[in-house]
Amino acid sequence: MGLINRFITLLKQKVNILLNRFEDPREGLDYSYTKQVELLNKLRRDIAGVITAKKQLEMQKAKLWENIRILEEQARRAISQNREDLAKLALERKNANILQVQPLDKQIVEMKAEQDKLEQTEKRLATKVEEFRSKKEVIKAQYSAAEAQVRIKEGVTGVSEEMASVGMAMSRAEDKTEKMKAKAQALDEMIDSGVLTDYTNKGSDIIERELENVSVTASVNEELEKLKAENAKKKKKSVSEQQQEDQEKKQEVEV
Repeated sequence: MGLINRFITLLKQKVNILLNRFEDPREGLDYSYTKQVELLNKLRRDIAGVITAKKQLEMQKAKLWENIRILEEQARRAISQNREDLAKLALERKNANILQVQPLDKQIVEMKAEQDKLEQTEKRLATKVEEFRSKKEVIKAQYSAAEAQVRIKEGVTGVSEEMASVGMAMSRAEDKTEKMKAKAQALDEMIDSGVLTDYTNKGSDIIERELENVSVTASVNEELEKLKAENAKKKKKSVSEQQQEDQEKKQEVEV
């Protein structure tokens, strides 16, 4: 029994979760409103039935009173013709019709009271149904707005998660790029120091590079000496020209 009860409880939980997932409150409100309208229409049909029954009683009553008038007239005519027997028969039928009218009056009064009661109930129910309809539309609009906000926020959340994933991917790519650059620089230093051999440069080895460096250094020194000599020559020429100019000025002063 314990296992069966646990199974039933679990089944109820799963069914409840499934129903909550697929249940739309707007559909529930519309269904409730439809049932209330059906109830209101049924009440109105009942009122129409009561009114019809009361009208039939009133017509039957009017017919009885018409018969009573006719029978009374027949009794007068029979007396005028010395037919007391016919007058008596007409009066008996008249009294029988009068006896039928009395319960009809009671039934008509009862039907009128029932009609008034149903009409008051119909007015109250119609007011409640209209209030429910207005409130239903407000709740549906609020639910639709909340549902739209949830969809928008879910969309924004999805975009944020996607952007976060993209950002993490970019960060990983940048880290990997920096590591590759550092590794390339380390390999360059190792190649320059001779720890590793650059097999991509087959035309020279470390000795050749050293010889090239020596040749470049010698060429630089040679050019540097030439520049120094040219500079010294220019300075010597400038001093000589200055002395000559001073000598000329001195001679002009003596003359």
